[in-house]
Amino acid sequence: MYAEVQDGVWVDQEPAFDHPFNAGGHCAKGAALREHGHGERRLKYPMKLVDGKWQKISWETAINEIGDKCLEIREQDGPDSVYFLGSAKHSNEQAYLFRKMASLWGTNNVDHQARICHSTTVAGVANTWGYGAMTNSFNDMHNCKSILFVGSNPAEAHPVAMQHILIAKEKNGCKIVVADPRRTRTAAKGDHFVSLRPGTDIAFIWGLLWHIFDNNWEDKEFIHQRVFGMDEIRAEVAKWPPEEVERVSGVGRDDMFKAAKILSENRPGCVVWCMGGTQHTTGNNNTRAYCVLELALGNIGKSGGGANIFRGHDNVQGATDLGVLSHTLPGYYGLSDGAWKHWAKVWDVDHDWIQGRFDPAEYNGSKPINSNGIPVSRWIDGVLEDKAKLQQKANIRAMFYWGHAVNSQTRGPEMQKAMEKLDMMVIVDPYPTVAAVMNNRKDGVYLLPSTTQFETYGSVTASNRSLQWRDKVIEPLFDSKPDHEIMYLVSQKLGFSDQLFKHIKVENNEPLIEDITREFNRGMWTIGYTGQSPERIKAHQQNWHTFNFTTLEAEGGPVSGETYGLPWPCWGTPEMKHPAPISCMTPPKKWRVVAVTSVPVSVWNMKDRACWQWTATRKAVSWKMAIRNSPTKC
Repeated sequence: MYAEVQDGVWVDQEPAFDHPFNAGGHCAKGAALREHGHGERRLKYPMKLVDGKWQKISWETAINEIGDKCLEIREQDGPDSVYFLGSAKHSNEQAYLFRKMASLWGTNNVDHQARICHSTTVAGVANTWGYGAMTNSFNDMHNCKSILFVGSNPAEAHPVAMQHILIAKEKNGCKIVVADPRRTRTAAKGDHFVSLRPGTDIAFIWGLLWHIFDNNWEDKEFIHQRVFGMDEIRAEVAKWPPEEVERVSGVGRDDMFKAAKILSENRPGCVVWCMGGTQHTTGNNNTRAYCVLELALGNIGKSGGGANIFRGHDNVQGATDLGVLSHTLPGYYGLSDGAWKHWAKVWDVDHDWIQGRFDPAEYNGSKPINSNGIPVSRWIDGVLEDKAKLQQKANIRAMFYWGHAVNSQTRGPEMQKAMEKLDMMVIVDPYPTVAAVMNNRKDGVYLLPSTTQFETYGSVTASNRSLQWRDKVIEPLFDSKPDHEIMYLVSQKLGFSDQLFKHIKVENNEPLIEDITREFNRGMWTIGYTGQSPERIKAHQQNWHTFNFTTLEAEGGPVSGETYGLPWPCWGTPEMKHPAPISCMTPPKKWRVVAVTSVPVSVWNMKDRACWQWTATRKAVSWKMAIRNSPTKC
C-alpha cells in the first residue's frame, strides 16, 4: 500500500494497484493500517505495576529494573528460567535478532505464534519433501485447473488471495472443491462442496485416494520418478473404502467420488489449507496427508500445482524461517553442535563462549544447548509444573511477551495462575495487551511501548516465500522505540551487546537494519536466504510495477528476469544475481530421465542460470542445484 504523510502525520492510504500480489486489494487488516499506527489506545510510555496501580517510568528505569531482575533469576536458577516469547509481527531482521538474543542469553526457551498455527504444517510438509512452506505462489494459482480447499476459507480470511483464485476460476476454468464442516463463502464460489465432520481430514483424504487408486487416476510416471513409499500409502488407503470413510467423516460415496474425479480430471491442481487443517491433535498427520494427495496426483513441482499454505500474520513465514522457535536456529539448522558452530562462525563469536552461556547440566543425556526449549503452547507448564519433572534447572520465573498476546491461546484459568506465579512479566507491544490485565497481580509487570511496523523498516517474507522491503511511514510516536533498539538496550544491560552486535552498526542505540539482513544472508545456506541483499530487495520494491502478474518475473527494467521478492531458495551470494525462479524448487518440468547413471551428470540451464546435478538409478532420481559463476564450470 501507499501511505501519504504530511508534516509527519499519516493522513491517507491507497492500495497499491501496481503491486504484483495485491493488485489494489486490501483485507480488513490492510484497510485499517493507518488506524493501527495512529490508534488512540497506543501505549505512550514505559509503565510499571506497583500495588495494583500503573505508574509511568523512564526507559532507563525500566531497562535497569528488568535487567537486574533477569540477572538475579539467572544467578539463582539459570538462563532457562527466563522465557523469550517472540512475534510474527517483527520484520525478518528483528525476528533474527530476537532469536540471536535468546541464544546468547543462553536458552532455547524462545518461540512465537507459528507454534500454534502452522507448526503442524512445518512438520508434515518437512516430512514429505523437506521444508514446510508454500510451494508455488498466489499468482501461480492463475494456472490451476482445480483447487481443493480443506480447512481454508479465503473468501473471508484471505480476500487478497481470493482474487487470484477467482482469476483461475473465471479465466482458466478452474474447478473448486471445498471441504469444510460449514458451507462457507468460499464454498459459495465452489463447484463441489463436501461437508465433513471436524477432525476427520485424514479419513477424507484417504477416501479421495481410495477412488484415485481404484480408478487408476494417479500419476504413475511422476510416482515412479519422484516418490518413495507410495506402496505403503496404497496399503493404508485400502483400509478406507467408501463405507468406512462415510462412517468416520460423514461424507458419502457419491460426494467422495465426485471430488476425486474433479481433482483427477483437472490437473495441474493445488491444495490449500489453513487453520482448519492444522489446529488438531492430528495436525501433523493432516498436513502430511494433503501432501501425499498432491504427490499421488503428480501436482508438485508444476506451475498451477503445489501445496499452497496460506499464512495469517504478515511475517509469520519470515519469523519461522529466521528461527524464532524452540527447536531450531535460523534457517531450520536444528540445535546440534554443528548447527551452533555454524552460527557461531557467522556471528564471529566463540562457540565455547556460547556453550558456557547455557546451563551446563545434562538432562536425559542431552545438554540444554542441544535440547528443544519449551514451546509457547507449554510455557504455562514451564511455570506451574513440578520442577523435578522439567528438563531444565528450575521453573520459568520471568516472561517477555514481545509482540504476542497470549490470550489467543487456550487454558485461560491455568494461564492466569501461571502469570500470577511469575516473578516478572515484561510486555513489549504498541498496545497494552490483554496479558497485562488478565492476571490478578499487584506488581512485577512492565509495559514497554514498541513501535508499530509502520514506524520502522526492514524485510518481511510473504506466504509464497518472497521477501519484501517495507519503508518507514512515520517516526516513532510518543515514547515508543523500535523492537531492535529495545533489544539493544536489554542486551546491553544483560552484558552481551558486544557479541550480539559485533558486526552490526549501532547509532544512537538503534542497530542498522541492513547490517542485520546481510548477517543472516551469510548464514542461511540451508534454504537459500543468502542471495537477497537489502539492495536487491529494495530494487524489487521500487520496481514492483515491472513484474508480470502471473509469472512474477520482471519484464524489462533494472531487475528484468528476476522473480518478485527473490523467494527462497535464492542461492549464492547477492553478487551472483540468482533470479530465484519459483521453478527452482524442482528441476524444469520438461526434463525427463533418459539414462541410468552411477555418476552425477551436470547440466547448465540458461533460464535458471543454474547447474543441475543428476544421479539416476533404476529406482529413483536424485538431483540438486548448484550455482556456478559460469556455465563452463558445469
